[in-house]
Amino acid sequence: MISVEQALEKVLNLFEPLESETVPLRAASGRVLAKDAVAAFSQPPFPSSAMDGYGVQSNDLVTGAQLTVIGESAAGGGFNGTVNSGQAVRIFTGAPVPEGVDRILIQEDCTREGDTITVGDNLDPSFYIRSAGGDFKAGDVMAAPRVLSAGDIALLASMNCATVVVRRKPVIALVATGDELVMPGETPGPSQIISSNNFGLKALIEANGGIARILPIAKDDPQALRAVLDLGSDADAIVTLGGASVGDHDLVRQVASEAGMEQAFYKVAMRPGKPLMAGRLGKTAMIGLPGNPVSSMVCGTVFLVPALRAMLGLGKHAMPRELARLGADMGQNGPRSHYMRAQLSIMDGVLTCTPETRQDSSLLSVLSRANALLVRDANDPPRKAGETVPIIRL
Repeated sequence: MISVEQALEKVLNLFEPLESETVPLRAASGRVLAKDAVAAFSQPPFPSSAMDGYGVQSNDLVTGAQLTVIGESAAGGGFNGTVNSGQAVRIFTGAPVPEGVDRILIQEDCTREGDTITVGDNLDPSFYIRSAGGDFKAGDVMAAPRVLSAGDIALLASMNCATVVVRRKPVIALVATGDELVMPGETPGPSQIISSNNFGLKALIEANGGIARILPIAKDDPQALRAVLDLGSDADAIVTLGGASVGDHDLVRQVASEAGMEQAFYKVAMRPGKPLMAGRLGKTAMIGLPGNPVSSMVCGTVFLVPALRAMLGLGKHAMPRELARLGADMGQNGPRSHYMRAQLSIMDGVLTCTPETRQDSSLLSVLSRANALLVRDANDPPRKAGETVPIIRL
């Protein structure tokens, strides 16, 4: 039985960044940029007005001075002439600033009659001219890798990038195992339950940039299990749920070994999640998660999400941890690392983490309530409320 850190290292050794593909910008939200994007134009491409008002020469702005309006500059239709002393051009936000103009007199600071404006008093001191390239310049780079946010997409559009190069989405085949399982919507028999962790992991995978394929439930029969595993052979990884322990009906290790799996490890000193394994089956990486619903979801967070990020070119790292104030006393931890379901909240202005009172690995209602995992090392001593503890956000 190895530590969580050793197990994660072995899992991540199974994965490398996937190949890239070019996609339209409209389809790039949430994807991982794989190649630097370069701005084709500067923004703004010309000096532009930041306010509605009049383009003038600043030396003319004396209270009571009168200026002659000689034209108009609007967004999409600029004024082509030159503005001289004693003249003004009506201008609107985003419009090009004409030659000769070095200041925008906002419309609230003057009055207009016909083609004449009169400068008021207590003028706004700002010049309200956005310089060309003030946002970004042609040749500026959005560096890869990065998960493209809505703001990134808007910036890329402004950079005139109609397409971007992104990492291909990892395809993960999910194999739930066990005669006791039926799919949601079916009527379970007297000794059966609804399969849930394959659906939870599908959501986790897709929230982290992957594509999940839920394969048929594999019954407790070596031939049936082998047939389902073969269905996932073209995926980037096969993730089995259950069947990797030591019971008479736990066949995943046996069948995978017979099929030629190169096992990287088996069993991790953590709870929930001790019966965890990983290896390679042919060209496909394979991770065997525990069958308990909460165990599989916690292990999915700790091991599968970093694997997805590795395939997406985001580096090989553990899930990021933060520090929070402990919200309740805790007793001595046992010999395995414990990933406790917990509630994060702000109390007295401080991020506070309070562990759930029930930590049984079958309780999905507790997992659904939790928004963090409180991480305790093996043999961690008793902790008092108010101490600082590491957490992983869910």
